[in-house]
Amino acid sequence: MATTYLQRTNTTGTSTQKGTISVWIKSSEEPSGNNQTTLASWGDANNHGALLWNGSDKIDAFDYQSGYASQLQTNALLRDCSAWYHIVYSWDTTLSTANDRQKIYINGIEQTYSTRTNYSSGATTSWNANSYSMRVGALNSSSYFRGSMSHIHFIDGIQYPATTFGETDATTGQWKIKTSPSVTYGTNGFSILKDGNTITDQSSNSNDFSLGAGTLTKTEDCPSNVFATLNTLDGMSMASGCTFSNGNTSVVCASNNYTPYGTTIGVNKGKWYAEFKAKANMGDGMVGVFANLGDTGYALTRPANSYAWYNASGGNVKTNNANMTGGASVGTYATNDIIQIALDLDNNKLHFNKNNTGWLYSGNPATNAGGYAITDPDSTELGFYFMTAIDWGGGVRGNWECNFGNGHFGTTAVASAGTNASGNGIFEYDVPTGYTALSTKGLNL
Repeated sequence: MATTYLQRTNTTGTSTQKGTISVWIKSSEEPSGNNQTTLASWGDANNHGALLWNGSDKIDAFDYQSGYASQLQTNALLRDCSAWYHIVYSWDTTLSTANDRQKIYINGIEQTYSTRTNYSSGATTSWNANSYSMRVGALNSSSYFRGSMSHIHFIDGIQYPATTFGETDATTGQWKIKTSPSVTYGTNGFSILKDGNTITDQSSNSNDFSLGAGTLTKTEDCPSNVFATLNTLDGMSMASGCTFSNGNTSVVCASNNYTPYGTTIGVNKGKWYAEFKAKANMGDGMVGVFANLGDTGYALTRPANSYAWYNASGGNVKTNNANMTGGASVGTYATNDIIQIALDLDNNKLHFNKNNTGWLYSGNPATNAGGYAITDPDSTELGFYFMTAIDWGGGVRGNWECNFGNGHFGTTAVASAGTNASGNGIFEYDVPTGYTALSTKGLNL
């Protein structure tokens, strides 16, 4: 959550001159204009160090000691809110070459910098200062990190390169985690391997944290299996005003907002499953899929090749402002109802269910029975289908919590996880046989 952080108090460390931070991050707020702190060592307003994803979309590492004792700010801009980034910041003030005294790596690549203020030779840093507050996810109880963090390592006493914590996959060419890096943590060092899973130091140091504020939420989304979220850069908008939270799996839209946001993962083949919880009694609520941006984006059902369960007028599945299957009502949904979507792009069918009470239109996704015929995605404008949930109008605006397999609605874990034969994701209800979650692992199944 946006106000969540961990904290512990430093003791006298191994070194105040050498160290390394390694962390995987996925932001849920871009473009933000706000600084987001990953790790910080806080003494007071005039003495602190911090590693930020700053409001200009750059990685910024600085040490403030009544003025900037050091600062690095990358040229690279991080603007993909669907991606996990591996950030390594390392320092050694004893090195003779000034530019070697601190480095930033992103996904294994040492960066170039728009701002550089090097530590002076032999300088004492804020990072291991005795009695300073080490914080994960905040600076001075503000500048919170809004997103997910994983595989957090803090090294007291050694400047390591990025290759200590990650490596290039020989098959995919992508940068990936080394799950068990060979490191010496030092006195104040620690390791937290999974976001929301524990606040216990998983190194041998027992440098455990306490929860400073907020709520920790474990997510299945991780650097080795990236799950879909709502894409904040994608809105087919006639009006602005949607607020996203919980790693972009929750959305609340302002009055007069007609903005369907698609998932960060689109698909053109395979069988896919997701769940959407309505958090308000939306008279004009819509949940479904789209494969065509259309000319206005006025409503999910207006462009061709967009299909939605429309809550108004007794409820029906609609496309291009027309009722499907002869116009017969299929019923409505209300606050806290969970809408299930099974998207079959091997047979070009779409299935809906509510609270697991039965698939609409005599459907059975597992056997290809019933459901709604949709256009082959290859013949559409985008060539892919994206899931979405919005509100078209009415008195209550869009208010949805989405579970794309991350195992939560908002910050609340699913009540009783159903079965998932693919072993990919955690859902409230049983996933139909042959279907899987919208994730990178799912794409490879």
